Amino acid sequence: MIRGVGRSDEPPPSFSAVEVVTAKRDCRELTAAQIDWVVSAYARGDVADEQMSALAMAILLNGMDAAETARWTQAMIDSGEVLDFGDVGRPLVDKHSTGGVGDKITLPLAPLVAACGAAVPQLSGRGLGHTGGTLDKLESIPGWRASLDADEITAQLADVGAVICATTPTLAPADRKLYALRDVTGTVESVPLIASSIMSKKLAEGTGGLVLDVKVGSGAFMKTRARAGELAEAMTAIGAAHGLPTTALLTDMSVPLGRCVGNALEVSESVEVLRGGGPRDVVELTVALAREMLALAGITGVDPAAVLASGEAYPVWERMIAAQGGDPSAPLPVAGHVETVTADRSGVFAGADAFAVGIAAWRLGAGRARKEDPVQAAAGIRLLAAPGDEIRPGTPLLELHTDTPERLPDARRALSGAALLVTADPPEDRELVLDVRRAG
Repeated sequence: MIRGVGRSDEPPPSFSAVEVVTAKRDCRELTAAQIDWVVSAYARGDVADEQMSALAMAILLNGMDAAETARWTQAMIDSGEVLDFGDVGRPLVDKHSTGGVGDKITLPLAPLVAACGAAVPQLSGRGLGHTGGTLDKLESIPGWRASLDADEITAQLADVGAVICATTPTLAPADRKLYALRDVTGTVESVPLIASSIMSKKLAEGTGGLVLDVKVGSGAFMKTRARAGELAEAMTAIGAAHGLPTTALLTDMSVPLGRCVGNALEVSESVEVLRGGGPRDVVELTVALAREMLALAGITGVDPAAVLASGEAYPVWERMIAAQGGDPSAPLPVAGHVETVTADRSGVFAGADAFAVGIAAWRLGAGRARKEDPVQAAAGIRLLAAPGDEIRPGTPLLELHTDTPERLPDARRALSGAALLVTADPPEDRELVLDVRRAG
């Protein structure tokens, strides 16, 4: 069900947009009343886009402290409604990833955590640029639908224990409007605005605990560990300020996760994981996140690694997909054109750069440049060589999949240069989980 957020009947204090912008321009802390007013007024259309653009740039340049960021988050929550799932018979716990290449973890993770006894209300989004979207991946399954209303989500949580669906339009509408503005004004990178954007939607979902997967590396939005740590600290602080137990894992995104990048390809790989197989890194990260989610849910005595390896989570996946109209046994789309990229020299394959692979998959049709662009279900990249493999000229390194072969040259160009790294010596073992951050 959806409930209101209990706003006061008293009219809020009124400010001018210029007053708020100049306060942050001059590095002053915004008051709670100023934040409440400007977010509400922008959502209503009383603050113009150019004024909010100026404020977003001032925040990007001068920052917000923890108290300001927590209040900004609450103001965005207050712009819409809050989901209330009531008692679904299990503890509620959710996960959010900041986005990466080959990051299919939500697909096996939600049914795994449900198989271990928790309920996972995973409201997800679509891909943009080089990062993939969970909904785009699942929509490659025949019949599956992303849009559910609050009652459908609640019923599925009680029955199956897991739901992956689109965010309802009533959740934090001010954030949706502001995000679109930030996307075209060069202010996406602001840590307080990223943190409040993510956390406002997660808090409005009404979950009981949240695990954050904060990506670090070339394929992530946060390229350095320091920046990723700053974002993780900001989000866990917001969780603490709002009484939501929150844990953040910093995880490596210098190379793609798993062997597949692209919508149907990643679904296929996720099914392998749910059946007890799949790439080692996907299994490792799925289990690491599941452990943290179960800890926040208060579930002990269950080993998610053993549950995943046994295949016990796969029937939950089947039920979750079927509950949303999908056919889990139906064949997935297959690309009409597949081209193999081979090595041009001998050595040891050290890996594929995540950003380059993400761009190439996007060029093949797996991603979109604008939110309204369509995606190809079957487009993407399958990695054939693993880091550490001995190769020689002609060794297959990866496959390019697309339904539009005219896209192949652009994808090949994205993978030129140092994107496919061949070295004389084997690469060092990759550390997947780099750090764990908790509030306090």
